[in-house]
Amino acid sequence: MDTYFAPAKRADTDTLKKEIATVACNPIIHELLNSISGLIAVLDEHRQVVALNDSLLRVLGIEDPGAVLGLRPGEALACVHCNEEPSGCGTTRYCSTCGAAIAITATLAHNKPEERVCAVTANRGGGSAEFSLLVKASPLTIEGRQFVLLFLQDITLEELRAALERTFFHDMGNMLTGLLGVSRLLDAKGNDSMLVNVLQQSAQRLYKEMEVQRCLFKNDISELRVAREETTPQQLRDELKNMFDSHSAAIGKTLDLTGELPQLSIRTDVSLALRVMCNMVTNGLEATDAFGKVKAWFVESADALTFCVWNDTCIPEEVRYRIFQRSFTTKEGNGRGIGTYSMKLIGEKLLGGRVTFNSCQEQGTVFRFALPKG
Repeated sequence: MDTYFAPAKRADTDTLKKEIATVACNPIIHELLNSISGLIAVLDEHRQVVALNDSLLRVLGIEDPGAVLGLRPGEALACVHCNEEPSGCGTTRYCSTCGAAIAITATLAHNKPEERVCAVTANRGGGSAEFSLLVKASPLTIEGRQFVLLFLQDITLEELRAALERTFFHDMGNMLTGLLGVSRLLDAKGNDSMLVNVLQQSAQRLYKEMEVQRCLFKNDISELRVAREETTPQQLRDELKNMFDSHSAAIGKTLDLTGELPQLSIRTDVSLALRVMCNMVTNGLEATDAFGKVKAWFVESADALTFCVWNDTCIPEEVRYRIFQRSFTTKEGNGRGIGTYSMKLIGEKLLGGRVTFNSCQEQGTVFRFALPKG
């Protein structure tokens, strides 16, 4: 199989040289590339770069434009997936959900402008970096040949701020609602030690949640202090039940937390672990139709305690490849795509666990969060 999405074929060397010369000699394109400060490139019908401006070269960290000419956009940007198939950018399993690939192929197919948001994970300095780009592709005809004029705008900070703002107010609102509800009961019933304990736990979770949001906003999760303490599946389930008794995502749906509990204790940061688990349950509830059911349970293995969440919805195959990528989302509106990303980030990098999932039409979707026993 040559490709999973866009055509694999590339221009041969002679054709590519002619295309580069044709574009370079066009006075309108020359003026456009030299007068606009934005990020601009011209692609041929095979999605290969035949011209680009200095602004884009600077962003790519390349001085010689010859190093970019002939590459496809993902290859020029050093997308981590561009070399996963022999034919490169546009042909991998990930490309069918890439905003840039969709915009470019749609423009070539329909000869009209197309604009999309593209979430990119790129190789940078021995590691990887996440970017969000607003991509606009417009059809262009020069000397009877078909080209694409590509405009790129870096909206990484805008997307991150919108996502964190949405997540912050959503999560804070839910936690404060629970805190206020318990405090009212405490006031009405007198000094009840159990209610006081719940109130104290909620306050602690609220404080830790604010710390998580602060570090995510700074894009430096390493600053977050992990405070490990003994806890049990029973304690974790009780707190989850309290969280979702009045959660907006659970309205009109059933959350089944009644599975048999493993009899063990583990040391972990309870606030952070509950944040991952809460996101897992919320995602399951949001993916479930009205009157549907979500199941959550704990499983013990030789080296881990695993929290599982099931719902009967199958995640589309093209979405599964990007489920943990920051800013990638299938939901409407700005500021999405941070929930599953933070699950992976906190669950694995901070707590040393493992966050995975599997999904199919016959059995639905199960997310798993395995916490080490040691």
